[in-house]
Amino acid sequence: MEYKIGIIASDIEMKRSLEDLYPGETSSGQFMIEVLDNAVLSEQGRRLEQAGAELIIGRSGGYSRTVGNVSVPVLKLKVTTSDVMNAIIKAQQDHSEIALFLWDQINVDTRLINLCNEHLSMHTFEDGDAIESLFEQTINDGFQGVVVGGGVVCSLARKRGIPYVFISPSNESIKDLINYAEQVLTSVHEVKYKNELLTTVVHGIHDAVVAIDEHHEIMLFNKPAQDILKLSPENAIGRRLLDVLPELTFLILQLENKIEHSDELIQFREMVLTYNTSLIRVDDQVKGVLFSFQDITKLQRLEQKIRLEMNRKGLVAKYSFDDIVSVDPVMETVIEKARKIAPSNSTAILYGESGTGKEIIASSLHNMSNRKKAPFVAVNCAALTETLLESELFGYEEGAFTGARKGGKPGLFELAHGGTIFLDEINSVSSTLQAKLLRVIEEKEVMRIGSDYVIPLDVRIISAANEDLYELVKKDRFRKDLFYRLNSLELHLPPLRERVKDVYPLFEHFLREALPDKDIRWPDEIEKKQLEEYSWPGNIRELKNVCERYVLFDALELSEQMIDEIDTPAELEHYNIDLKDIHQLVEDRIIKQLLDTGMNKTQVADVLGISRTALWKKTNK
Repeated sequence: MEYKIGIIASDIEMKRSLEDLYPGETSSGQFMIEVLDNAVLSEQGRRLEQAGAELIIGRSGGYSRTVGNVSVPVLKLKVTTSDVMNAIIKAQQDHSEIALFLWDQINVDTRLINLCNEHLSMHTFEDGDAIESLFEQTINDGFQGVVVGGGVVCSLARKRGIPYVFISPSNESIKDLINYAEQVLTSVHEVKYKNELLTTVVHGIHDAVVAIDEHHEIMLFNKPAQDILKLSPENAIGRRLLDVLPELTFLILQLENKIEHSDELIQFREMVLTYNTSLIRVDDQVKGVLFSFQDITKLQRLEQKIRLEMNRKGLVAKYSFDDIVSVDPVMETVIEKARKIAPSNSTAILYGESGTGKEIIASSLHNMSNRKKAPFVAVNCAALTETLLESELFGYEEGAFTGARKGGKPGLFELAHGGTIFLDEINSVSSTLQAKLLRVIEEKEVMRIGSDYVIPLDVRIISAANEDLYELVKKDRFRKDLFYRLNSLELHLPPLRERVKDVYPLFEHFLREALPDKDIRWPDEIEKKQLEEYSWPGNIRELKNVCERYVLFDALELSEQMIDEIDTPAELEHYNIDLKDIHQLVEDRIIKQLLDTGMNKTQVADVLGISRTALWKKTNK
């Protein structure tokens, strides 16, 4: 690697020696050489630095006037006893009287020098400012010989016309210093590289990092820390921790008590941080503590983003209010109220029979809110056992129970962070889970099964029930406190039999969905009347299934067509049965007819809006 070295040569002879020793380096500009100029000596070092010098070499005055004035390393070309002896021998060839001027910092053997010439007088000075006065004093005392010294002294002698001999450095001294200079620059570059690498790593990692020294002063404050703590490095680095971040006082306690922590949680202002602390040791002495942390909210968003991409179908609200097919005033009133509820962040509950479109309304509420770009998670509480529902809602840690997934699993509440969770058939949830749901709503946090830490949440909860929750509260089947938490806003979705004007438009809509590219045989007036007069116990879900059969068999098949085959009223009176029994007979006959059409039990249960378990119980009575 090539380095740029600035050299302040004491005289022209030294400059020529350097050019002879290093012709390639001086001609290419790698070595930038200036001859010492006493008039601008203090500026020469700064000028070389501005020209790109990474290190400067000076001798005597050149060194003393440069060191401290530049930000790059400055090396001193030392004067040796041999250099002084050679200059004295050269001077006494023409003159017997010699005045030797030396910095008092120069370490030479004065006894050996005094033996060279009995007419030699030695003059020493402490700094560059004293050179000129000492020189003038010596000359004014009647000195008649030759001056021996460094560049500044020889420059003064030259101006006065006094003979002088420059103490030239030997080629060996120059070579040794140049080699040493290159070693210094190699080390400097390595240190710069390591510092730059460390700075890049510290500022580039996702973790925020703050470090304090043993005096509690902040010595490291990376970019993520600046972003999270909303503090600039100028207002942090070099200042005492307690003056700028008093909330982090616990770091001082850990430093004094020599304590390290891992994977801890702390409430910081309005954030929850997960953090680690590590003691900084130098030669087995604790010299500081390093605090690395993350805003857990950002981590959740990152995890949520990954999971959202992997599970996009399940976490996106598919419907909006524009997708709802309705012309009936009864339903239009409900939709108008729903649009007013949508922008709110309050909990909401939807009441309605199975198949009335509660999930479509929940999706529409989400898509009209400011959470529409966040996840929408729907879960049917009645479709899962209590244990499975708990693990799905709250998630679990690895090893929480037999069969738990390696690495654990986030719950649906976590996946819904920032968005909406729709809890369908909330009335089927057990009292144990009701208590846990209440905690999530009140504390706005969730704890995974098998975990010992909580995860903050920002989730809007929309629930749905096919029973009146208030009636369940009165029967002690639903928690009163949870009811009032869920029932901030409520909507009652009418069954299809109460929105008769929507039956045929919905049927047309399903027909177009089933046969988008084919000619459609529309129902005649008789069939249309049958559709409107049918009671639709399975609501919209049943209507859609009837439409599917209409497409397949080109005939309108309604479950109530078989009701006429029930025993006559006289026969019913003979059996002395009440209305409940009549309902049971009708229900059994409907189930039989649906099964006779070739539908399986899952499809039948779907049409009737009941679970497969409930259907199994009905068919086995």
